[in-house]
Amino acid sequence: MKQTPPRTCGVDEAGRGPLAGPVYAAAVILNPARPIPGLKDSKKLSAASRVRLAHEIREHALAWAVATASVAEIERLNILHASMLAMRRAVLLLHPTPELALIDGNRCPDLPCLARAIIKGDSLEPAISAASILAKTERDKEMEKLAVIYPEYGFDRHAGYPTPEHLAALEAHGPCPEHRRLFGPVKKIIENEQQR
Repeated sequence: MKQTPPRTCGVDEAGRGPLAGPVYAAAVILNPARPIPGLKDSKKLSAASRVRLAHEIREHALAWAVATASVAEIERLNILHASMLAMRRAVLLLHPTPELALIDGNRCPDLPCLARAIIKGDSLEPAISAASILAKTERDKEMEKLAVIYPEYGFDRHAGYPTPEHLAALEAHGPCPEHRRLFGPVKKIIENEQQR
């Protein structure tokens, strides 16, 4: 069996599916001498557990970084390429630089190191789980800030995902500058407004 290089980072993103806000990515090189119990896919953790583990990751990891791609970049590149851009940015911020990047999903961003895509990697690789936790907690913080600026949408409750509450708010108020205008439900509301 091939030895995993000591400087292996896990990489994951948060926020591909929402109708609003940036997409976030994180990259983490765990420290084998300081294991973090309880790492798993961020979607399988409570919000409180994610926050606690995010703190431990920052304290104990050899290196970690979080990066984003903006709504404008999502609209220019599409969500897949914007997610890849955010992942690349996160990996490039790591010091020390990784020798291998394990990416959650079925494709890899363009990186200066070896990279391997792992489907359901956030459940299989602790470093990817750690990255998923950091990306999710940082994005949630950003959506809480946007909820203060745009209180009518309830971003702190649904993080921009297309819940019935969010869709009703979109219908009532139209999109705000943080909405992704090329995403189906937002695009449809804009088109309906233009036809009125």
